Amino acid sequence: MCLKLGFIGGGISSSIGRVHFVASQLDNHWNVVSGFFSRDQKINKDTSELWGIDKSRTYNSLEEFIVSESERIDAVVILTPAPRHKKDILRIMDAGIPIICEKPMTSSLDEALLIKEKAKGKNNLLSVTYNYSGYPMVRELRSLVEKGKLGKIHRIDLEMPQEGFIRINPTTGNLNKPKEWRLSDGDIPTICLDLGIHLHHLANFLTGEEPTHVMSKFSNSLVYENIVDDAMLWLKYDSGLTGSFWMSKVALGSRNGLKIRLYGTKASATWEQTDSENLLVCYKDGSRVSVDRSTKALSCGEYRYNRYTVGHPAGFIEAFANLYNDLYDVIRIKSLAHKHNSPYVYGINHSVAGMRLFSAAKQSNDQGCWVKV
Repeated sequence: MCLKLGFIGGGISSSIGRVHFVASQLDNHWNVVSGFFSRDQKINKDTSELWGIDKSRTYNSLEEFIVSESERIDAVVILTPAPRHKKDILRIMDAGIPIICEKPMTSSLDEALLIKEKAKGKNNLLSVTYNYSGYPMVRELRSLVEKGKLGKIHRIDLEMPQEGFIRINPTTGNLNKPKEWRLSDGDIPTICLDLGIHLHHLANFLTGEEPTHVMSKFSNSLVYENIVDDAMLWLKYDSGLTGSFWMSKVALGSRNGLKIRLYGTKASATWEQTDSENLLVCYKDGSRVSVDRSTKALSCGEYRYNRYTVGHPAGFIEAFANLYNDLYDVIRIKSLAHKHNSPYVYGINHSVAGMRLFSAAKQSNDQGCWVKV
């Protein structure tokens, strides 16, 4: 059974819209049938034509979309800029349509808490996409942790350096200017909403824990004034686990340098997105084992993670497709039982936890001390 999707935002001018469009349909579980793709009428029309959406199901406002589509689709994907998420989520939530929202759910803790309050008593699902936990080897790493193969985890370090704010276009010699909404900080710095929220998600995804205290240092390189473009967070957890996050928009040479390192009492593990097919596990006897999808594995050998044979790398879009597989299962179950137990689909409470962390990190940076989350 193929479920029907509508898109809000995500037009052809969007950096993430096409990824969601392709990934949602990769395994023939979803079909994008309608949308309000952009407030720019030309982009809206061009997107509809490129993706083969019926003209009668291409809308010029959110209200038009809801009135016509609320009983015709199985879920709606919110792909608008983060500052608009709260308004879009609340309106769609009132219409009772299951929601798949590109991260971050909101731009502030207050907005996240408002959505949590408004969601009480409503049955429509609200999930938030964090695609990096869709990579097969990240899921394999989670399984290794859960099975105790690394022992007790005592440290986790995550980093996500990028060069988007400082790299120039080699043809024009000018900076590749980001979207305007990425160049303005609110209660929580945009870099935390854009990159940090992934690191929070992955730390929780792999350990099941939330930090209790944070120390942070936010920096600005003066490429763009009055905005945080580099951030360090140091973390403490109740279990004794410690950790760190580093995120940057001014790390020349780093296209998207996502890296995970976990240290346990039996073994450590390292995974990098630029070498996403391999998970390096190091043991106490000095042995170093590279795990891939061909290895006798706990998770990554599953059929759905092997659309093609090992040696033909699965990447960013496939990770998104894995998440859309999870969402497909959850929304089918939700329609029958109004509950789900997927370990891979995250919603409001997880987003609130992330907002709490980065709100505390902002306070820590301003005060120059450890802050309780």
